[in-house]
Amino acid sequence: MRDDDTSWDEDVRLAVYHAFARHGRAPAAPELADAAGGSLAVAKQALHRLAGAHHLVLDECEHVVLAHPFAAKSLGFSVMGSATLWWGGCAWDSFAIPHLVDGEPEVLVATRCPGCGQPHALVVNRTAPPEGGQMAHFLVPAARMWDDVLHTCAHQRLFCRESCVDAWLAETGRTKGAVLDLATLWQLARGWYAGRLERGYRRREPDDAAAYFAEAGLTGPFWAATAGV
Repeated sequence: MRDDDTSWDEDVRLAVYHAFARHGRAPAAPELADAAGGSLAVAKQALHRLAGAHHLVLDECEHVVLAHPFAAKSLGFSVMGSATLWWGGCAWDSFAIPHLVDGEPEVLVATRCPGCGQPHALVVNRTAPPEGGQMAHFLVPAARMWDDVLHTCAHQRLFCRESCVDAWLAETGRTKGAVLDLATLWQLARGWYAGRLERGYRRREPDDAAAYFAEAGLTGPFWAATAGV
């Protein structure tokens, strides 16, 4: 068995995503090896290819830290289902989890406003957007989201209101990105990861991504998608 055998890539991808979906964590080394015909070396080669194709993100120790919409560490959001607790990769990802995980149609998303520190807890389900005046701020444009994806995710946050966004931007010296109300955030999240837990999943092409953004009411240069989205 060669370490560069790509035939195991989809099995490894599914092992990663199913471990996160079922248990709220990345798969352990024995689980990865099992997914690659018993070889951890083959599994690690597959992980690197999957990372190169933007299916997941690895740290310097070859551990999975992101498999959108799931994260292996806190990036500002906890997502509590009836039986599972996840770290959400960002505001977008946290709202996406109940749409992706069949057994958890409703979750409690908890976070703090970066502007003032106010805690927020929102019930997010598949039926309708949560009520509230909170706003999501996306700092990094779609075409650059994978330039430094951990930075991107860490700066897709929920604020109390747009004035909190403006105060945070003034304090940090950053340029304003896109501001979404809860209904738009929910619409963006609801179908973006459809099929990701199934065999044969394919990432969206740029035109598909742009069309999806437009359906959510998101247009203009900030949402001009590239192959890296």
